[in-house]
Formats: sequence, structure tokens, C-alpha cells
Amino acid sequence: MKSQKSNAVENGKLFLVGTPIGNLEDITYRAIRILQEVDAIAAEDTRNTIKLCNHYEIKTPLMSYHEHNLIIGGEKILELLAEGKSIALVSDAGMPCISDPGADIAAKAIEQGYDVVPVPGANAAITALVASGLTTQPFAFHGFLSRHKKERKLQIERLKNKEETIILYEAPHRLKETLKALAEQIEPSRKIVLAREVTKKFEEFLRGTLEEAVTWANAETIRGEFCVLIEGGDGVTEEVSLWWQSLSVQEHVEAIITQKEIRSKEAIREVAEARKMSKRDVYQAYHVSE
Repeated sequence: MKSQKSNAVENGKLFLVGTPIGNLEDITYRAIRILQEVDAIAAEDTRNTIKLCNHYEIKTPLMSYHEHNLIIGGEKILELLAEGKSIALVSDAGMPCISDPGADIAAKAIEQGYDVVPVPGANAAITALVASGLTTQPFAFHGFLSRHKKERKLQIERLKNKEETIILYEAPHRLKETLKALAEQIEPSRKIVLAREVTKKFEEFLRGTLEEAVTWANAETIRGEFCVLIEGGDGVTEEVSLWWQSLSVQEHVEAIITQKEIRSKEAIREVAEARKMSKRDVYQAYHVSE
């Protein structure tokens, strides 16, 4: 075990600073002080962060660090840390490293021996959860579902029987499609809460069933960022061994390859055993669409 004691040594430090998720008043005194004192602020979108800095008269230089410059931006951060500089990493909103590219540089900084210091702040998932009216613990945070239908289908299959309240993030242009996909695999009577624009001027909580949410979305012009909270399942509606039941043979093989990082030959053998099929039939079903 390796110990990190914050502020123990005056070397480069990476601060993970929570910022408001909408209302600019939702920031801590400590976060403002850190943002003022560090040598640079690494921001997901400097256009958003400059508004926060201007509001609180923070003059610290900004630099870009986002999913499209992970390597170049990450190298620059590590170079500054090597020089003994202190860097504050911020997301567009909320805590960095949650559904956010900050997780990559935080891991690299830790690997290279730099102090990584959390500065807690607002978080959309927890904020929506406590006002949802659903069970607040335990909960399962997933973030954004995959854009790819096969992977999304597999993700929902894994989530739907969890007993915990499920928390997802979703963008307005994808909400209808996501709700439709959820309704195809989860019982329509399951309670759901759509938390829209949390902490912002047009904050809204829509509560009902999954079926009602689909009907509402189909009749609306969707605006705003959403947290989607789904009531937990009973945990026993389906045997764990049958998580793959709604998948095709090909999808089942691909899922096993992804989950266990094994070769197709080994995955085909496992699928054949699970489905009580011959390996030959699984092989043909898997390769027929290639």
C-alpha cells in the first residue's frame, strides 16, 4: 500500500475541484480559494469556465483539457506538475472524473507519484437523487448509456434487475431514444424520475412510470440536461445466469468477449454451454453475419 498525505511535500499537486452544475452560488469557499491560488486551471471547456472565473474574479490562467486532447493536454498537465506547479482540474459542471475525461489524467498523475487532492462540490446525480423521492440508498450510478444500440442493450440488461435506484445522465437530443430503449427491456410500470436542469432557472422534476415518461417525451420538444432515475428492481425477476436472454447468439458471444477479454473460440464454448447448444451451431450463428 502506498500512502498519499496531501500537502506533505511541496511538489506538483493536481486538485480535482467541484464547480456549480448550474447555479453559480453552488461553489465552496475552498474551491474559490484553490482556483485563485493554483498556477493554472485545466478546464473541459474554457468558454464555460471563464464565466465562473469572471463571476468570482479569478484571474488564474486557463488551459484546455477535454476528451479530444487527452494526450496533448494530459502531457502538458504532467509537465507542469513535474515543474512543481499546482493545477486545478475542473469539469464543465460538477465534480471532475464523473462521466468526464478528468479520470484519465487523475490516474496518470497518481501513477507518476503526484498528489491528487479532491475539493468536493456539487454533483448532479446526488442532487437529483435526494429530491427524487426514490430510495436514496443503495443506488447505482451508471452515467451515460452507450450510443451504440448493441452495447446499450447489454448495459440495460445488466442494470434492469438491480435492486438499487439507477441513475443515468442523458442529453436532450438523446432522451427520447434512451427512454424507448429502457421501456423495451424494463417493465413499463417501474417508477422513474426525470430531473431536468437541476439547480438552474428552469429546474423541473417529472415523476411517474416509465410508460408515462415515454408518452411525455414523445409529445415534447426536449430541452435541457437530464438525470434519469429509475426505481430499483426486485433482484429476483430473472436468474443471474440468464442475463443474456434477450440477446441474440451473436450479441451473447460479443458480450462475453468484451466482458472477459477472451478469444471468440473460448466465448463460443461458454455461450454453447449456457444456451445448451452445440458449439458448431453457436459458431455458425456468430460468424454468419460477419
